[in-house]
Amino acid sequence: MVFSLKICGNYGMGNSTFYKWLDKFGGMETSDIKRLKELEAENRKLKQMFTELSLKSQLQEEIIRKF
Repeated sequence: MVFSLKICGNYGMGNSTFYKWLDKFGGMETSDIKRLKELEAENRKLKQMFTELSLKSQLQEEIIRKF
């Protein structure tokens, strides 16, 4: 508890933020955290690509229905 208060005070974060971070990254090595961040970034890109392709597909279907 004292440890978390020092960290929170040093970095200006709340206790709840600290414990959420600890739950997410607590048992990980640095390389694991780096890989997780890379996968999260890749996931965001893939979701964006899916959204764009879905919109394009919907527009194409709409155009085809008009003919």
